Amino acid sequence: MAGVGVLGYHHARLLCQLPVAQVVGVYDRRANRAAEVAAELGVVAFPSLEALIEAVDALIVAVPSTAHRAVAEPALAAGRHVLVEKPLAAHPDDARALVDMARAQGVVLATGHVERYNPVLRACTPWLDRPRFIESHRLAPFTPRGIDVDVVLDLMIHDIDLVLHLVGSPVARVDAVGVPVLTSQIDIANARVTFANGAVANITASRVSRERLRKLRLFQPSGYLSLDLARGCGEFLRLRDAAGHRPADPADWLERHEIRSDGVEPLRGELEAFLQAVLGDPSAPVVPGEAGLRAVEVAWEIASAIDRARPLLEGR
Repeated sequence: MAGVGVLGYHHARLLCQLPVAQVVGVYDRRANRAAEVAAELGVVAFPSLEALIEAVDALIVAVPSTAHRAVAEPALAAGRHVLVEKPLAAHPDDARALVDMARAQGVVLATGHVERYNPVLRACTPWLDRPRFIESHRLAPFTPRGIDVDVVLDLMIHDIDLVLHLVGSPVARVDAVGVPVLTSQIDIANARVTFANGAVANITASRVSRERLRKLRLFQPSGYLSLDLARGCGEFLRLRDAAGHRPADPADWLERHEIRSDGVEPLRGELEAFLQAVLGDPSAPVVPGEAGLRAVEVAWEIASAIDRARPLLEGR
C-alpha cells in the first residue's frame, strides 16, 4: 500500500479484512504516518517505495494525483499488478505511459473509479437502456485534500468515467465553464459532453458547496432513472402502458420502481474486483487502465473548454 492518508488508510483497512489478500505493509513519505497505520493494522512500515515494491506482488497507489505516475510506474516496470486511485494520472501523457507499461509487462493496471462499484448503480442495471441524456451533480464542501488538481480531476472525474461507461460512444464535442473560488484552480465547473451517437451528458462538480450531493439522472427511451449515489437509493419511472393506451387519470400514467442498494461498501467491491483480476479471473469487473486514460483525456478536454470560455466569463 503506497500512501496511507485518509483514502489510503481505508484501502489498507479493508484489505486486511479480505481473506484472499495478505497485506505485507505500507509506505508513506511521512514515516510517522506509515508507522502509525502499520502498528494499528499489524503490518510492516517500509522505509522506501522501492523496498515495498520489492516485497509485494500487487500494489495500491493512493498518493496525491500529481505523483501517481512516479509511484505506479516503477511498480509496473518491476512486473507488479497495480491499482491506482482516480484519476489514473494528472496528465494524459502520464496516464498513457502507465497503460503502455502495464501492457508491455502483461500485468493488471486498474483505476480506482469507485463509483462504478456503487451498489445503487449496480442495482439499476436491469433498467439501463441506451441513455440519451444524463444529468449529474457532485457537490462537496471545501477541504484542503485533493487541491493539487482542479475540481475536474478531483471530483468531476468520477462522473466523467460513469457517463463514458454508461453511454459507450466516442465523445464528439465538449463545452464547459468553470471558475476558481477558494483556490487558484477551477473549484466549480459545468461540462456538456456530446457523444457520437447523439447522447448528451451535463456534468456539474463543485468543491466549494455548503451541502454534499451526488445525484445521477438518466433519460432514455424506456423511461427515467433517478439515482442518489450518496444515499444508495433511486427510482425508475416509465409509462404504464407502452402500447399507447393511457389511464383516465394522468396521475396513473407512470409506474414507479424503487431501486435500493444491497449496502455493500463500494471500496470493498473495488478491492475485491482488483484481487480477482490479479488472481487471473478474466471476468473480474475491474476498471481497466484504458478506461482511466479515457477519463483523464476527456477531463483535459473539459479543462481546455473552460480555458476557451474564460474570456467570456471575465467580460473580455
